[in-house]
Amino acid sequence: MSYPIQGRLDLHVEKEVEINGVGMGVLTDGTPYLTGRGLARLCGVESSTIVRMGAEWVEDVQRPRITKIKQILEGRGIFLDSPYLVVDGDNYWTGSVCLAVLEYYAFDALQGNNLVASQNYRALAGRGFDDFVYTQVGYDPNSLVPAQWKQFHDRVSLVYNSIPAGYFGIFKEIADMIVTLGQHGLHIDHTFVPDISVGISWGKYWSSNDLENRFGFRIKYEHNYPDYFPQAMSNPQEPWCYPESCLGEFRRWFREIYIGQGKFANYLQGQAKVRALPPSFAQLAIAAYKKDE
Repeated sequence: MSYPIQGRLDLHVEKEVEINGVGMGVLTDGTPYLTGRGLARLCGVESSTIVRMGAEWVEDVQRPRITKIKQILEGRGIFLDSPYLVVDGDNYWTGSVCLAVLEYYAFDALQGNNLVASQNYRALAGRGFDDFVYTQVGYDPNSLVPAQWKQFHDRVSLVYNSIPAGYFGIFKEIADMIVTLGQHGLHIDHTFVPDISVGISWGKYWSSNDLENRFGFRIKYEHNYPDYFPQAMSNPQEPWCYPESCLGEFRRWFREIYIGQGKFANYLQGQAKVRALPPSFAQLAIAAYKKDE
Protein backbone atom coordinates (compact mmCIF):
# COMPACT_ATOMS: atom_id res chain seq x y z
CA MET A 1 0.00 0.00 0.00
CA SER A 2 1.37 3.44 -0.95
CA TYR A 3 0.42 6.82 0.45
CA PRO A 4 1.13 10.19 -1.22
CA ILE A 5 3.32 12.83 0.34
CA GLN A 6 0.84 15.71 0.05
CA GLY A 7 -1.47 16.79 2.86
CA ARG A 8 -4.99 15.48 3.33
CA LEU A 9 -7.38 18.41 3.11
CA ASP A 10 -10.29 16.32 4.40
CA LEU A 11 -8.53 15.47 7.68
CA HIS A 12 -8.11 17.45 10.87
CA VAL A 13 -6.98 16.70 14.42
CA GLU A 14 -9.87 15.26 16.44
CA LYS A 15 -8.13 14.99 19.82
CA GLU A 16 -4.53 15.45 20.97
CA VAL A 17 -2.76 15.16 24.31
CA GLU A 18 0.80 15.20 25.60
CA ILE A 19 1.74 12.68 28.27
CA ASN A 20 5.24 12.69 29.77
CA GLY A 21 6.45 14.70 26.81
CA VAL A 22 4.94 12.34 24.22
CA GLY A 23 2.46 14.10 21.94
CA MET A 24 -0.21 11.84 20.46
CA GLY A 25 -3.70 12.10 19.10
CA VAL A 26 -6.39 10.96 16.69
CA LEU A 27 -7.37 12.42 13.31
CA THR A 28 -10.98 12.91 12.27
CA ASP A 29 -11.04 9.61 10.36
CA GLY A 30 -9.97 7.72 13.51
CA THR A 31 -6.28 7.42 12.59
CA PRO A 32 -4.07 7.45 15.73
CA TYR A 33 -0.68 9.17 15.53
CA LEU A 34 2.38 10.42 17.37
CA THR A 35 3.90 13.83 16.86
CA GLY A 36 7.49 13.88 15.64
CA ARG A 37 8.64 15.10 19.05
CA GLY A 38 6.63 12.35 20.74
CA LEU A 39 8.14 9.64 18.52
CA ALA A 40 11.64 10.97 19.19
CA ARG A 41 11.06 10.77 22.95
CA LEU A 42 9.89 7.15 22.72
CA CYS A 43 12.95 6.29 20.60
CA GLY A 44 15.39 7.99 22.97
CA VAL A 45 16.71 10.38 20.31
CA GLU A 46 16.63 14.12 19.67
CA SER A 47 13.54 15.44 17.88
CA SER A 48 15.79 16.81 15.11
CA THR A 49 16.69 13.20 14.26
CA ILE A 50 13.05 12.42 13.45
CA VAL A 51 12.69 15.67 11.50
CA ARG A 52 15.70 14.74 9.32
CA MET A 53 14.21 11.32 8.70
CA GLY A 54 11.34 12.90 6.78
CA ALA A 55 13.76 14.66 4.43
CA GLU A 56 15.98 11.58 4.03
CA TRP A 57 13.03 9.40 3.09
CA VAL A 58 12.93 10.68 -0.50
CA GLU A 59 16.67 11.04 -1.15
CA ASP A 60 17.99 9.24 -4.23
CA VAL A 61 20.77 7.62 -2.21
CA GLN A 62 19.20 6.16 0.91
CA ARG A 63 20.95 6.32 4.27
CA PRO A 64 21.33 3.01 6.11
CA ARG A 65 18.69 3.80 8.74
CA ILE A 66 16.09 4.74 6.11
CA THR A 67 16.91 1.58 4.16
CA LYS A 68 16.45 -0.53 7.29
CA ILE A 69 13.20 1.12 8.34
CA LYS A 70 11.80 0.72 4.84
CA GLN A 71 12.82 -2.94 4.88
CA ILE A 72 10.91 -3.42 8.15
CA LEU A 73 7.82 -1.80 6.63
CA GLU A 74 8.07 -3.64 3.32
CA GLY A 75 8.33 -6.92 5.22
CA ARG A 76 4.84 -6.10 6.52
CA GLY A 77 3.57 -5.23 3.04
CA ILE A 78 3.73 -1.46 3.58
CA PHE A 79 5.26 0.86 0.98
CA LEU A 80 5.21 4.57 1.77
CA ASP A 81 6.07 7.65 -0.27
CA SER A 82 6.32 9.58 3.00
CA PRO A 83 6.79 8.42 6.59
CA TYR A 84 4.10 10.78 7.90
CA LEU A 85 0.77 12.35 7.02
CA VAL A 86 0.65 16.10 6.50
CA VAL A 87 -2.52 17.54 8.02
CA ASP A 88 -3.14 21.27 8.39
CA GLY A 89 0.55 21.89 7.73
CA ASP A 90 1.83 19.57 10.50
CA ASN A 91 3.41 16.12 10.29
CA TYR A 92 1.76 13.16 12.01
CA TRP A 93 3.46 9.77 12.34
CA THR A 94 1.01 6.87 12.15
CA GLY A 95 1.21 3.46 13.79
CA SER A 96 3.02 1.34 11.20
CA VAL A 97 5.83 3.87 10.81
CA CYS A 98 6.13 4.54 14.54
CA LEU A 99 6.54 0.83 15.28
CA ALA A 100 9.09 0.40 12.47
CA VAL A 101 11.14 3.38 13.68
CA LEU A 102 10.93 2.15 17.29
CA GLU A 103 12.03 -1.32 16.21
CA TYR A 104 15.02 0.15 14.39
CA TYR A 105 16.16 2.22 17.39
CA ALA A 106 15.51 -0.69 19.76
CA PHE A 107 17.52 -3.35 17.92
CA ASP A 108 19.57 -1.90 15.04
CA ALA A 109 20.64 1.67 15.72
CA LEU A 110 24.07 2.50 17.04
CA GLN A 111 22.94 5.93 18.23
CA GLY A 112 20.20 6.82 20.69
CA ASN A 113 19.09 5.02 23.83
CA ASN A 114 18.36 1.43 22.79
CA LEU A 115 16.97 0.54 26.24
CA VAL A 116 14.37 3.31 26.11
CA ALA A 117 13.41 2.41 22.55
CA SER A 118 13.20 -1.35 23.26
CA GLN A 119 11.02 -0.86 26.33
CA ASN A 120 8.63 1.42 24.43
CA TYR A 121 8.62 -0.85 21.38
CA ARG A 122 7.63 -3.87 23.46
CA ALA A 123 4.94 -1.85 25.23
CA LEU A 124 3.37 -0.54 22.02
CA ALA A 125 3.80 -3.70 19.96
CA GLY A 126 2.37 -5.86 22.73
CA ARG A 127 -0.63 -3.70 23.52
CA GLY A 128 -1.26 -2.48 20.00
CA PHE A 129 -0.44 1.02 18.82
CA ASP A 130 -4.05 1.96 18.09
CA ASP A 131 -5.34 0.81 21.48
CA PHE A 132 -2.48 2.56 23.27
CA VAL A 133 -3.17 5.95 21.67
CA TYR A 134 -6.97 5.62 21.93
CA THR A 135 -6.69 4.87 25.66
CA GLN A 136 -4.28 7.72 26.38
CA VAL A 137 -6.32 10.22 24.38
CA GLY A 138 -9.68 9.02 25.70
CA TYR A 139 -11.07 8.18 22.28
CA ASP A 140 -13.71 5.55 21.51
CA PRO A 141 -13.40 4.36 17.89
CA ASN A 142 -16.83 2.74 18.11
CA SER A 143 -18.42 6.18 18.40
CA LEU A 144 -16.71 7.49 15.25
CA VAL A 145 -19.08 9.55 13.11
CA PRO A 146 -18.61 8.75 9.39
CA ALA A 147 -16.57 11.50 7.73
CA GLN A 148 -19.34 12.52 5.34
CA TRP A 149 -21.71 13.15 8.27
CA LYS A 150 -19.23 14.72 10.69
CA GLN A 151 -19.76 18.36 9.66
CA PHE A 152 -23.53 18.07 10.03
CA HIS A 153 -23.04 16.27 13.35
CA ASP A 154 -20.70 18.99 14.62
CA ARG A 155 -23.09 21.78 13.62
CA VAL A 156 -26.00 20.04 15.35
CA SER A 157 -23.88 19.68 18.50
CA LEU A 158 -23.16 23.41 18.57
CA VAL A 159 -26.78 24.43 17.96
CA TYR A 160 -28.20 22.05 20.56
CA ASN A 161 -30.04 23.98 23.29
CA SER A 162 -28.71 27.35 22.09
CA ILE A 163 -32.13 28.69 21.08
CA PRO A 164 -34.16 30.40 23.84
CA ALA A 165 -37.27 28.62 25.10
CA GLY A 166 -40.37 29.51 23.13
CA TYR A 167 -38.50 30.02 19.83
CA PHE A 168 -37.32 27.87 16.94
CA GLY A 169 -34.30 28.15 14.64
CA ILE A 170 -34.06 27.47 10.93
CA PHE A 171 -31.13 25.03 11.04
CA LYS A 172 -32.77 22.72 13.56
CA GLU A 173 -36.16 22.95 11.85
CA ILE A 174 -34.83 21.85 8.44
CA ALA A 175 -32.50 19.15 9.82
CA ASP A 176 -34.66 16.38 8.34
CA MET A 177 -34.21 17.92 4.89
CA ILE A 178 -30.42 18.07 5.37
CA VAL A 179 -30.34 14.41 6.42
CA THR A 180 -32.41 13.41 3.39
CA LEU A 181 -30.03 15.24 1.06
CA GLY A 182 -27.05 13.60 2.75
CA GLN A 183 -28.60 10.18 2.18
CA HIS A 184 -28.73 11.05 -1.52
CA GLY A 185 -25.15 12.27 -1.79
CA LEU A 186 -25.19 15.96 -0.90
CA HIS A 187 -23.62 16.34 2.53
CA ILE A 188 -23.40 19.55 4.49
CA ASP A 189 -20.03 21.34 4.60
CA HIS A 190 -18.76 24.92 4.69
CA THR A 191 -19.92 25.50 1.08
CA PHE A 192 -23.34 23.89 1.53
CA VAL A 193 -25.23 25.82 4.20
CA PRO A 194 -28.91 25.42 3.26
CA ASP A 195 -30.18 27.09 6.44
CA ILE A 196 -28.77 30.38 5.13
CA SER A 197 -30.79 30.07 1.91
CA VAL A 198 -33.94 29.11 3.82
CA GLY A 199 -33.34 31.76 6.49
CA ILE A 200 -32.95 34.59 3.98
CA SER A 201 -36.09 33.59 2.08
CA TRP A 202 -38.14 33.12 5.23
CA GLY A 203 -36.89 36.42 6.67
CA LYS A 204 -38.12 38.26 3.57
CA TYR A 205 -41.48 36.51 3.81
CA TRP A 206 -41.70 37.35 7.53
CA SER A 207 -41.09 41.06 6.94
CA SER A 208 -43.16 41.48 3.78
CA ASN A 209 -46.19 39.84 5.38
CA ASP A 210 -45.83 41.69 8.69
CA LEU A 211 -45.85 38.42 10.64
CA GLU A 212 -44.51 40.21 13.70
CA ASN A 213 -47.96 41.66 14.34
CA ARG A 214 -49.49 38.17 14.18
CA PHE A 215 -46.93 36.16 16.13
CA GLY A 216 -44.74 38.54 18.10
CA PHE A 217 -41.09 39.58 17.88
CA ARG A 218 -38.34 37.47 16.41
CA ILE A 219 -35.03 37.67 18.29
CA LYS A 220 -31.41 36.83 17.62
CA TYR A 221 -29.48 34.04 19.29
CA GLU A 222 -25.87 32.90 19.39
CA HIS A 223 -24.88 30.24 16.88
CA ASN A 224 -21.32 29.03 16.28
CA TYR A 225 -19.82 27.14 13.39
CA PRO A 226 -17.30 24.35 14.09
CA ASP A 227 -13.81 25.83 14.36
CA TYR A 228 -12.65 24.20 11.10
CA PHE A 229 -15.36 26.01 9.08
CA PRO A 230 -14.18 29.25 7.42
CA GLN A 231 -17.35 30.85 8.80
CA ALA A 232 -15.98 30.26 12.31
CA MET A 233 -13.73 33.30 11.82
CA SER A 234 -16.76 35.48 12.58
CA ASN A 235 -18.16 33.40 15.46
CA PRO A 236 -20.44 33.90 17.24
CA GLN A 237 -23.07 34.26 14.52
CA GLU A 238 -26.39 35.93 15.33
CA PRO A 239 -29.18 34.46 13.19
CA TRP A 240 -32.85 35.08 13.87
CA CYS A 241 -35.03 32.69 15.79
CA TYR A 242 -38.81 32.92 15.63
CA PRO A 243 -41.74 32.51 18.05
CA GLU A 244 -42.97 28.93 18.28
CA SER A 245 -46.47 30.27 17.71
CA CYS A 246 -45.59 30.74 14.02
CA LEU A 247 -44.01 27.29 13.57
CA GLY A 248 -47.08 26.06 11.68
CA GLU A 249 -46.91 29.08 9.36
CA PHE A 250 -43.20 28.43 8.74
CA ARG A 251 -43.82 24.80 7.84
CA ARG A 252 -46.64 25.75 5.49
CA TRP A 253 -44.43 28.38 3.85
CA PHE A 254 -41.53 25.93 3.59
CA ARG A 255 -43.72 23.26 1.98
CA GLU A 256 -45.86 25.40 -0.30
CA ILE A 257 -43.56 28.31 -1.18
CA TYR A 258 -39.91 27.47 -0.60
CA ILE A 259 -40.26 23.96 -2.03
CA GLY A 260 -43.53 24.25 -3.95
CA GLN A 261 -42.63 27.42 -5.87
CA GLY A 262 -39.14 26.28 -6.86
CA LYS A 263 -36.78 28.14 -4.50
CA PHE A 264 -35.48 24.85 -3.14
CA ALA A 265 -34.99 23.43 -6.64
CA ASN A 266 -33.05 26.51 -7.76
CA TYR A 267 -30.77 26.26 -4.74
CA LEU A 268 -30.13 22.55 -5.29
CA GLN A 269 -29.49 22.99 -9.01
CA GLY A 270 -26.84 25.58 -8.18
CA GLN A 271 -25.24 23.20 -5.67
CA ALA A 272 -25.38 20.30 -8.13
CA LYS A 273 -23.64 22.39 -10.77
CA VAL A 274 -20.86 23.49 -8.40
CA ARG A 275 -20.28 19.93 -7.21
CA ALA A 276 -20.58 18.32 -10.65
CA LEU A 277 -23.55 16.23 -9.57
CA PRO A 278 -25.88 14.79 -12.24
CA PRO A 279 -28.41 17.29 -13.69
CA SER A 280 -31.24 15.16 -12.33
CA PHE A 281 -29.92 15.42 -8.78
CA ALA A 282 -32.18 18.31 -7.74
CA GLN A 283 -35.31 16.55 -8.96
CA LEU A 284 -34.34 13.26 -7.31
CA ALA A 285 -33.48 14.98 -4.03
CA ILE A 286 -36.76 16.90 -3.97
CA ALA A 287 -38.71 13.73 -4.77
CA ALA A 288 -36.89 11.87 -1.98
CA TYR A 289 -37.59 14.66 0.52
CA LYS A 290 -41.29 14.80 -0.35
CA LYS A 291 -41.46 11.01 0.01
CA ASP A 292 -39.82 11.20 3.44
CA GLU A 293 -42.28 13.86 4.48
